Amino acid sequence: MNKTLLATLLAASFIVTGCNNNQNSIQPKPVSEVKFAQFNAALAVDNDPKETYQRWVEYMTIPVEKQNELIVAWKNDTANEADHLLAERIIQIRNIAAIIQKNRPDVLLLNEFNNNGTVDDVRSLNGFQQNYLAVSQSLNSVDGGNMQQPIVYPYAENYATNTGLPTGLDLDNNTKTDDANDAQGFGFYHGHYAFALLSKFEIDTANTRTFQKFKRKDLPNAVNPIIEICEDSKKPIPEGMVCGQKWFSDEEWEVLRLSSKNHVDAPIIIPTPSGNKTINVLLAHPTPSGFDTVTYNNRYRNSDENAFWNYYINGESSLYDDNGTKGGFNGEHFVVMGDLNADNVIGTQINAPYNGIIKLLANEKVNQAVAQVGQPFTPQSSGGLESKNPANSWNPVHPNPEIRTSVFGSRADYAVPSASLTVLDTGIYWPAIGEEGRLLFNDDRIGIHGDSKEVSSDHRFVWSTVSVK
Repeated sequence: MNKTLLATLLAASFIVTGCNNNQNSIQPKPVSEVKFAQFNAALAVDNDPKETYQRWVEYMTIPVEKQNELIVAWKNDTANEADHLLAERIIQIRNIAAIIQKNRPDVLLLNEFNNNGTVDDVRSLNGFQQNYLAVSQSLNSVDGGNMQQPIVYPYAENYATNTGLPTGLDLDNNTKTDDANDAQGFGFYHGHYAFALLSKFEIDTANTRTFQKFKRKDLPNAVNPIIEICEDSKKPIPEGMVCGQKWFSDEEWEVLRLSSKNHVDAPIIIPTPSGNKTINVLLAHPTPSGFDTVTYNNRYRNSDENAFWNYYINGESSLYDDNGTKGGFNGEHFVVMGDLNADNVIGTQINAPYNGIIKLLANEKVNQAVAQVGQPFTPQSSGGLESKNPANSWNPVHPNPEIRTSVFGSRADYAVPSASLTVLDTGIYWPAIGEEGRLLFNDDRIGIHGDSKEVSSDHRFVWSTVSVK
């Protein structure tokens, strides 16, 4: 892109220099509508004990000129193995940025955006803004052309996370206490699979509520799962334990946190022609409901993480935030945003006692025209409609493939406004074969399979646009 334009954009924007960016003095123009979006950007490597936050800092801070050199060598097949893999990581990050530039959300939750756990280091988030979002990206990926306008977010927040936070306990009952599964939330290091919030409007950090430390046992109707898969030779009961036994000891149950990452209520202050309007974004990324062994622990936890917001928007008095303040939601408007890892049509999470997602989306305070299937504003895509839709070990064939937000066949991602807001538009960005932007999702030249996290993400960008008149 033009270097003068880039300099102008960066000068006109604020690149966050700390967890809280209250010093930002930018005054955006009044608006009549706001686009809220959820995107699991998959900027985290799975099943790699060598994965670190520093690795992602390095990826995000590579200057554009160096990125271009690496990609040229990749295209010419002259890169060594290390540079070849690095170029493909850069391509993935650029494609993520291109998807964001194409859709231009005003408020964006990025799931699976790593941090250092306690968010006193924002180099990765700054680098992503400066070296990727603020640089024009192509809808044709490495082929170039169809360049998108850069986008910058003057307000940006990382959030502390439970992923990779050690407990010192043997939570998976394998006699070890330092596995990824022994952390408060699954992760190979503290900050793995975290999330970040980007906004064109002020994030009211002084009135943000976080629930990272809320105990799992303190949620109404919480269940300490028992061993109930007792005769599966592929899933043996741990030595010293028996069928019907509680999975977590009393000591463990006392300290376990509910959130696998965090639950965050962040007010967004939006300038409108009639004055400022506040819409709270309710952010989370619950644990997947799969990967259970001899219990249904993950099903229970996913359900409870989603049920938390149901209790919260109903004003449940027993909830408490990280500052010790009790009570539920006390705002006027909200948008539930996140990779909630639960489909409200198919799968393990639609039936009791694992149906927290059903309870949340059926809440009368949630906008039913977006939350439910077959409604005027149910988000959908042409790519999801035509994409392969096979049954697998945890899901049947989806009866509504157009609403799916993931390559594994589920509606997992949500940006659902409150019933108090007027919805103008919704969607899922997933182009069909032959449509503009398809190379951001499927490209046989990249990686082993040429799709999913190798090219961009295994999830899709989901949005809702609401009126703020």
